[in-house]
Amino acid sequence: MTTRPAPGTAGADLPAPGVIGIGLAAVLTFALAQGSWQWFATFIGVTLLAVLAAFQRRAAWSPDLRSPYLRGLVAYALVVGLCVAIALAPLLQRQAWLFPMPATRDDCELTGRYQALQVKAALGNLAGADSTALSFTQQLQARKAVAECLAATTTLWLPLYGVAAALLLGTASWFRDRARTRG
Repeated sequence: MTTRPAPGTAGADLPAPGVIGIGLAAVLTFALAQGSWQWFATFIGVTLLAVLAAFQRRAAWSPDLRSPYLRGLVAYALVVGLCVAIALAPLLQRQAWLFPMPATRDDCELTGRYQALQVKAALGNLAGADSTALSFTQQLQARKAVAECLAATTTLWLPLYGVAAALLLGTASWFRDRARTRG
């Protein structure tokens, strides 16, 4: 009769398989996102973070740069950073205090105003027939243009937020794991 190894010992030098799957899910979220960042992205990011927190495991702490611990920690921190970026994307797009780029926000507002003018020009003489409908359509198209402009800018800056979250988590985890090993 053969004995099975204890659950914690099998593959202890490898990062949890969940890290790879969650990283793939996060990348697919980025790849499939089109247009404005919607609040569902926050739900996806938070859900992936919860799954990662529930099933994460790392190898025993080691100061060696080539150790399984450090490879696993880097993978874990980067995937968490990616999930955090996905979770924050809609908030970054909508809140100037979290994503302070006044010039970009002003440019996006100008894009919206231009889109409203294009709607009016496209309708030509028909615009005078129903001014309420024209105004509604102009506002709708202007908001859509602003949201898409802000979403594109947000997407450009998301890696910075993700890397910052990964560095914070990775550094904190490394010091915590080192302290646990020594204490």
